[in-house]
Amino acid sequence: MSNRTKFYIGGEWVNPSTDATLEVVNPSTEQPIGVVALGTAEDVDRAVAAAVEAFDSFSQTTREERVELLERIVACYQKHLDDVAATISEEMGAPMGLAKAAQAPAGMGHFMTTLSVLKEYEFEESLGSVRVIKEPAGVCGFITPWNWPINQIACKVAPALAAGCTMVLKPSEVAPFNAVLFAEILDEAGVPPGVFNLVNGEGPTVGVAIASHPDVDMVSFTGSTRAGIEVAKNAAPTVKRVAQELGGKSANIILDDADFEQTISRDVFQMCTNSGQSCNAPTRMLVPSSRMNEAAEIAKSAAQNVKVGDPNDSGTTIGPVVSAVQYERIQDLIQKGIDEGAKLEVGGLGRPDGLNAGYYVKPTVFSHVTNDMTIAQQEIFGPVLSLIGYEDDDDAVRIANDTIYGLSGYVSGGDPERARNIARKIRTGNVHLNGAPVNQRAPFGGYKQSGNGREWGVHGFEEFLETKAIMGYGR
Repeated sequence: MSNRTKFYIGGEWVNPSTDATLEVVNPSTEQPIGVVALGTAEDVDRAVAAAVEAFDSFSQTTREERVELLERIVACYQKHLDDVAATISEEMGAPMGLAKAAQAPAGMGHFMTTLSVLKEYEFEESLGSVRVIKEPAGVCGFITPWNWPINQIACKVAPALAAGCTMVLKPSEVAPFNAVLFAEILDEAGVPPGVFNLVNGEGPTVGVAIASHPDVDMVSFTGSTRAGIEVAKNAAPTVKRVAQELGGKSANIILDDADFEQTISRDVFQMCTNSGQSCNAPTRMLVPSSRMNEAAEIAKSAAQNVKVGDPNDSGTTIGPVVSAVQYERIQDLIQKGIDEGAKLEVGGLGRPDGLNAGYYVKPTVFSHVTNDMTIAQQEIFGPVLSLIGYEDDDDAVRIANDTIYGLSGYVSGGDPERARNIARKIRTGNVHLNGAPVNQRAPFGGYKQSGNGREWGVHGFEEFLETKAIMGYGR
């Protein structure tokens, strides 16, 4: 891919302002697979200037013109779907099965969902003599992560394009090549020059330059809560809109009338998906205290059936975590769980047997965890489950809400009304009942330190609109 050491600015692949590059490492082999250019504030200035120039005309395009644009992007994306999957698998370690079934299609799914929203959305309404108009928010800056990389890019870019905004994207430097391919797809689809711009680089340089730039009207960030705080601080002096999708430590309440064998086995597998590197992963499993040992045995057995291995092996359930930094952080937190007295049921420190290279982590289950332990409070971002006991429904809700996060929650039980009642009491942006999957039409985002604003569907689309009231319009 010849454009990996270039930036996409103003509809062209251009050389960066410096020769600085960063090695991108395949986490399954620990070997370099290429280099990506590292941008500077000067590169961001060029990209923002291109977006500002393009905004005047693109913001005035019709709904029909933007519908046609999104349809062309979907068609081009479809052609390159296998390439997107292969790129994601190589640079962040997702098994090819997951990359082809979920990682790559998620990006196209957001464009298709946004397309359906755009076709039906009412941009204007009358309130007597007042006309209320929804207009594009302006120039947007996007800072996206490595764990579901194309998903997080597309769920920002698709609604921004549909709304008539222009944008500058900084993807994660850990897994940047999928973003380069994404830019090539948009170029092939005929996105007008300057509407979409790509500058690779590191957070302290390119990320800060985007968040603080006076000509950026909105910044949308997905990543850790720590980094999200810095983005908000950098954005504050220019009073720009900030949308954040941050960390999570989701509680998964298993009620006493649930089918324990089926439910716990299912949810251990879900927790491990993507090597546990999902912000909404159900990493705190709450079970009746009287049935802790029973639940632990089921969880242990399920974790032992999760096959860790080469992402290209068809039998692999999970691949490596993304980097050496991530691997060491997970190891430190596993040790913390042991030191603080949680019972290690399965997994633990080091790589799985037979894997001598790559950032592979053992699927790990701790039981008899209390909610004040580090592994119950910190986002581990690896295949590590904490089993926590509760006394009754109210106690389960209390424990679920006893966290700085509020991204997602899970409730499983035999009585639907009881489960729904508990779901209403959990302070999170999403709740999944009895294993229900995510839905790209539903709003996605969190309470508390899991962020603010919503992505996906009509709610995500509206994040990229400003509201104008014209008085006397109907006279």
